[in-house]
Amino acid sequence: MVLYTTPFPNSCLSALHTVSWAFIFPCYWLLDRLLALFIPVPCQKNQLLCIVLFMPIYLGLLVTSLPFAFLGFLFWSPLQCARRPYVYSWLEDKGPAGGAALLREWKGTGPGKSFCFATANVCLLPDSLARHNNVFNTQVRAKEIGHRIRNGASRPQIKIYIDSPTNTSISAASFSSLVSPQGDGIARAVPGSIKRTASVDYKGNGGRHPSDEAANGLASGDAVDCSNLENACIVRIGGDEGSRHPEVDDPATGGQTRNGAGGGPRGQTPNHSQRDGDSGSLGSPSASRESLVKARAGLDGGSGEPGATYSKAPHKASVVKKAAARRKRHPDEVFDHEISAFFPANLDFLCLQEVFDKRAASTLKNQLHGYFEYILYDVGVYGCQGRCCYKCLNSGLFFASRYPIMDVAYHCYPNGKGFDSLASKGVLFLKVQVGSTPQDQRIVGYITCTHLHAPEDDSAIRCEQLDMLLEWLADFRKSTSSSSTANPEELVAFDIVCGDLNFDNCSSDDKLEQQHSLFTRYKDPCRLGPGEEKPWAIGTMLDQDGLNDEDVSTPDNLQKVLESEEGRREYLAFPISKSPGACQKGRKDVLKGNGRRIDYMLYAEEGLCPDWKAEVEEFSFITQLSSLTDHLPVAMRLMVSTGEEEA
Repeated sequence: MVLYTTPFPNSCLSALHTVSWAFIFPCYWLLDRLLALFIPVPCQKNQLLCIVLFMPIYLGLLVTSLPFAFLGFLFWSPLQCARRPYVYSWLEDKGPAGGAALLREWKGTGPGKSFCFATANVCLLPDSLARHNNVFNTQVRAKEIGHRIRNGASRPQIKIYIDSPTNTSISAASFSSLVSPQGDGIARAVPGSIKRTASVDYKGNGGRHPSDEAANGLASGDAVDCSNLENACIVRIGGDEGSRHPEVDDPATGGQTRNGAGGGPRGQTPNHSQRDGDSGSLGSPSASRESLVKARAGLDGGSGEPGATYSKAPHKASVVKKAAARRKRHPDEVFDHEISAFFPANLDFLCLQEVFDKRAASTLKNQLHGYFEYILYDVGVYGCQGRCCYKCLNSGLFFASRYPIMDVAYHCYPNGKGFDSLASKGVLFLKVQVGSTPQDQRIVGYITCTHLHAPEDDSAIRCEQLDMLLEWLADFRKSTSSSSTANPEELVAFDIVCGDLNFDNCSSDDKLEQQHSLFTRYKDPCRLGPGEEKPWAIGTMLDQDGLNDEDVSTPDNLQKVLESEEGRREYLAFPISKSPGACQKGRKDVLKGNGRRIDYMLYAEEGLCPDWKAEVEEFSFITQLSSLTDHLPVAMRLMVSTGEEEA
């Protein structure tokens, strides 16, 4: 399939669209600024004075621009019939972290490979609309969102091996001293079963390799193994002389990191495949605290000084330990789950919603191209399209990938109502290639990104949209598959559905959606059943009134707040049921739990290559976009096992 790199099929239409939009834009911008005057922001003082001073200016200029906007609209509106439903951007990287190199990395052999997915609603609306959600300065936020995602995903991973026959785990106290943002070495207890990210500070240093810093700073007897193949640095903390961890003979993985900040090299990093036992469990007993403090001192350049605060945009090196067997963060789970202050290292696929503003989408694209090679943006339709009513905004969907995109399809939901119908909300289907076998069979994956109808009372509309999603997805897979049962040309590694579904699994008013067949075809790692969440799952919708409080103004602060039940009760949005009697007890239970989780990451266990199996390795609720959006991003690392035993 040919992917569209321009919104129009020829340069003549593109030029005409550019001119017509130039006539419309001043009116659009002035109207946005005029409406924004009447919606205060927390840091704004003397709002009345601003209205008195600027309203006559904006209003006068708006009236002046109306004739030009009308003339531009006469040309712009018919052009939308010829507009393509997305724009594809590819910034080629021929280095070892590029998409072509990643395809050669996995041949579909061995024990398997892990892939990391993330989804987030970033609320990049025109500023006058974004202020209704208590966020503002859309263009500034777009740049900062891209910067934070890129820095979080491109940080190096560090594996810590404990070479001791009697001590093969890392204690919660040791991890706490390692990850303390203040570097005070004080062990902090983590309440409940929700665990914090284990990370150490890492800052770029004039192009110095992160493994060089670690090697130079480690005490004598400690070892660092790094290579150029993967973004992981292995730190061995010595125990008894001659003793070895049972798995230290695994191939060493690399430590090369390329920071995309500023004008330096792009920050793409090859995918890290975590094998069985790769976890950062905080609940296991006791490695030497002194050993980990030495490791931290080495990573900080040997000074032992605390790392820079987040405002100085340091990179973080995620710390992972490898034990003989997987450590569970919760006794009933087979995968790790946590509240993380950072996006996962080596993030492979990113799905965003509510990237409605075109300038913000372009800014975000430019920022994320420092890490992701393939990006789809400006997804959706405008004007009158088929059965849909007139669309003033696009779908808000945005997709970024480190792996090549093979096929794309977009569908607009035709049943939107009210204000939601002015945006072309819909679903984006993608087929990506993640490897190839020695027999030249392509290894592919399917990703579906969507944003459903928002008004809480319209459950029937959301269920209709889910029905359409499943039907369109089946058609997409059928139309893009080039395989036959007898002679398969493609092997399907994963099938993911994610996005903002605008309903939760704890509200009694969302029972219709909770019982939809989507959840029988796809598995939700956070869900026990209809209306029943797993105890560690938390809400992803923040209380808009508290978005700008100092207590949650930074990723670390928001992470700490959400680790406590009291903090979740104060800063997460909870369902408000219209059924008073039966729901009071349910609401009390929810308040003990964890708020409205409306952002989903689902995966299929069926429809994959025969004998292959997809299992969740990690699931994260991410606070890195604190104060920039009213949603918590979520991320999932999926291990695709091929059925072959590790040699």
